[in-house]
Amino acid sequence: MVTVITAIVLIKAERDKIPETAERLLDVAGVAEVYSVAGDYDLVAIIRVKEHEQIADVVADKMLKMPGIASTTTLIAFKSYSRKDLERMWEIGLEKEV
Repeated sequence: MVTVITAIVLIKAERDKIPETAERLLDVAGVAEVYSVAGDYDLVAIIRVKEHEQIADVVADKMLKMPGIASTTTLIAFKSYSRKDLERMWEIGLEKEV
């Protein structure tokens, strides 16, 4: 079984550089998705890596040195819950009617 570690990074960016910063983030290995958001933060990046040390590489070594990023707050996911997974669980063993 392949273990995937997910981190959610809340990013405060320079307001006039949000689109370019989001595009640059997508070029960083380990960054799976980037969202522009409303509220206290400007961007949210979803990181998916195989080892915890890789989170430090992505956030500290790459993101925090990237032009346009003022600060970050990193959340490490313990467990994932999604509607898609719940629906798939209930479909196990059911046959489609013709």
